[in-house]
Amino acid sequence: MILIDTSSWIHLLRPYGDLTARGRVEAALRAGPPADARSFNWSCRNPMSKETEQRFPRPLSGACVDPLPSGLVPARRMLEGRHVRLEPMDPAMHADDLYEASHTTGTGRAIWTWLPEGPWPDRAAYASHLRENAGALDRIYYALRPLPDGKASGQASFMDIHAGNGVIEIGYIWFAPSMQRTRAATEALCLMLDHAMTDLRYRRMQWRCNALNERSRAAARRLGFRFEGIFHNHMVYKGLNRDTAWYSILGEEWPAVRAVLQDWLDDANFDVRGIAKRSLGAMMTARSPRS
Repeated sequence: MILIDTSSWIHLLRPYGDLTARGRVEAALRAGPPADARSFNWSCRNPMSKETEQRFPRPLSGACVDPLPSGLVPARRMLEGRHVRLEPMDPAMHADDLYEASHTTGTGRAIWTWLPEGPWPDRAAYASHLRENAGALDRIYYALRPLPDGKASGQASFMDIHAGNGVIEIGYIWFAPSMQRTRAATEALCLMLDHAMTDLRYRRMQWRCNALNERSRAAARRLGFRFEGIFHNHMVYKGLNRDTAWYSILGEEWPAVRAVLQDWLDDANFDVRGIAKRSLGAMMTARSPRS
């Protein structure tokens, strides 16, 4: 089951039935990687392993920042692509669809395994949670609606917004089973990256996730984020310790990342069944280390 956490990203989990949220996390950690994840560096679970993911080497800088960041905060407005529309969270409009997608099946409820909150006991409690999200002043939440006429099938947010410094994060992301591994899911996050980095001219885009969440870490790399390191004992969530992995895209790296994303999303990269011909992760890996 794909879910996202940079909190938040895209994760494949086995369903664990009616286990508690904490029980699902513990079961996932005991189970290790699924069979289709053998190519991933699962040794990130073991901080003593020589295979542990290495920080991307960036030079230190004390350079003058010119031009200065725009100081603009993302507005609560719709972002629309060819395959998905991001609608500012409206509990009255989105709560039923999102509850159905994330609470009515085992695979749906597994979405909450790596996220800091949820699942909720009933529809009313979840709708109350969405009202809190929609009213937050420090985050901007979106419901994700596949086009042309799909139901709301996921959510994402801008968070940790420091407009004066040009720093922003995308997080608290999850996709319903019907939207996972789709062109619409990737396009949704590309729209958010492009809005912040191109339209609003931010200079740092962040991604944070549980360091044990290998699918979220792989998703970050797939989108062009580069690994910065681990904050150990960073948080306590659902009664468990969380070590946090940090990733980022810098302003000077964004043009190359954007070009790769656009190439991957282009119609020429998809066959008649809608399956991508090239791997986005491989395309990102192949780009210049200086971009």
